[in-house]
Amino acid sequence: MSSIRPLPEILINQIAAGEVVERPASVVKELVENALDAGATRVDIDLEEGGVRLIRIRDNGGGIAADQLPLAVSRHATSKIASLDDLEAVATLGFRGEALPSIASVSRFSMASRQADDEHGAALQVEGGRLGEVMPRAHAPGTTVEVRELFYNVPARRKFLRAERTELGHIEEWLRSLALARPDVELRVSHNGKASRRYKPGDLYSDARLGETLGEDFARQALRVDHSAAGLRLHGWIAQPQYSRASTDQQYLYVNGRSVRDRSVSHAVKMAYGDVLYHGRQPAYVLFLELDPTRVDVNVHPAKHEVRFRDARLIHDFVYRTLKEALAETRAGMEPAAMAPGYPAHMAAQATPAAGAYGGGYVLGRPPGSTGVGSNGNWQARQSPLGLQVAEAPSAYAALYSSPAGDSLQTPAQALPATAADSGVPPLGYAIAQLHGIYILAENAEGLIVVDMHAAHERIGYERLKTAHDGIGLHAQPLLVPITLAVGERDADVAEREAATLAELGFEITRSGPGSLHVRSIPALLANAEPEGLLRDVLTDLREHGQSRRIASARDELLSTMACHGAVRANRRLTLPEMNALLRDMEITERSGQCNHGRPTWARFSLAEIDRWFLRGR
Repeated sequence: MSSIRPLPEILINQIAAGEVVERPASVVKELVENALDAGATRVDIDLEEGGVRLIRIRDNGGGIAADQLPLAVSRHATSKIASLDDLEAVATLGFRGEALPSIASVSRFSMASRQADDEHGAALQVEGGRLGEVMPRAHAPGTTVEVRELFYNVPARRKFLRAERTELGHIEEWLRSLALARPDVELRVSHNGKASRRYKPGDLYSDARLGETLGEDFARQALRVDHSAAGLRLHGWIAQPQYSRASTDQQYLYVNGRSVRDRSVSHAVKMAYGDVLYHGRQPAYVLFLELDPTRVDVNVHPAKHEVRFRDARLIHDFVYRTLKEALAETRAGMEPAAMAPGYPAHMAAQATPAAGAYGGGYVLGRPPGSTGVGSNGNWQARQSPLGLQVAEAPSAYAALYSSPAGDSLQTPAQALPATAADSGVPPLGYAIAQLHGIYILAENAEGLIVVDMHAAHERIGYERLKTAHDGIGLHAQPLLVPITLAVGERDADVAEREAATLAELGFEITRSGPGSLHVRSIPALLANAEPEGLLRDVLTDLREHGQSRRIASARDELLSTMACHGAVRANRRLTLPEMNALLRDMEITERSGQCNHGRPTWARFSLAEIDRWFLRGR
């Protein structure tokens, strides 16, 4: 048996490189983050062969003194932290002191730098981890790092690199993420000697930066979010539900400016979209979460992709509630711009404080004098189209569909405006016809509105059923014969610890052994469901995320089915008053832009767009 001995420094750095330097994109990330920490406002990135042959990063930051160049490529040498207190409150992108020595150990590495007050710059070369001499060199203020022949001395790692186009794609994706987080920094990128991308400096909320990074479609469909409470701030953009993706390729999360992946926050976002997103689709968003650095641990992974929150449950709930309220305001007829701070004055007059545990922020209010279900959960009785009557008492929510299908509203028909541009025309305009017994055609100030009447009516009924049932609460139904459920010991611990939470959800549970539970009651509304499987899923959510919406989701699925069966069917001929009443209800109903299954309920065609169909003005 061989004796224990310390590893050579070069081998130590190469082992560290296995964690820090996965591919060329990892090198670009570490070097550009160093430049930003040095105060750079412009960074040039020159690449060859997807970064495998050359990565050159030039910045105009503070620079490095000549005598500190060897220290900069030494393991665990950094200017960013000096104590455990610094580590627990780190605010810089880099802090571990591992990146430069790791990169230098697996490449032909050189670094030149100059501080603004120095007469000239200095340069240092490192060949496979072996330091050369510091030499004087002419250099503008700032730093240039060159990484050539990445993994030339670690062939096993080099053969895992992909094609040039693939490696370049990973670099471009990371730079896109950076451009969203730091629009104040100018980024210039070239590949194989040709300029390929330039991000001009601008404002964080400029449409130009959002459009050039994620595309004009995202920019048009983005809703601005900005909410602060409990020492937390969440701001950025979320895409309207109709702008959804097949994959998670447009999901960007930043915690105190650092791009990260976090399962808990992703789960909270997915929950917020759960009621409006088409099956199998993914939401798109750019979100910035800001909090005291001492409340988040960034020293979780060498590549700094992950963080750990001290108050994970609070943050999950904060993100979920903030986005849920924002998405609740995606009413039919509302422009995306009206959802952001600085929305039109006629909408600002209707803004009301957001209700909820956190306070602060805002949601858009209803038109003056309107009635219906409010975003704060208050339930008001009102006549709705097609005989759909909201009962006076929440306990009578089942009466929502008690009116005969043939009933019609006795609502006077609104007169069409003299011209399409007349003021006072509601967002969805006034009905002018019904198409094939399926679609309502309406004229508004901009052009033509087309509404899927079944999908729209389904959403209106669904929202009212949910609000009515929220007034009732989740009642528990005692079981004649209690169920003994075998679970893992961890789940049994969760059930015992979260007994009060489970009781609020309708479950009465006691622990009957190390890995068994005694279930005495279940949610009354879901009595016909599979309580055992549902309870297991709830316990999993409580263990992983600190809360669960399994019960609410199962309830909503049932209410959605009820709303679907109660909605007006195709080929039902409506009168103009009925059509107009449906349009008005859509304008005041939360999430009315989508049906219960995530499909759109309406579409808009501007007069200019229709003119183009017929080549008018050409």
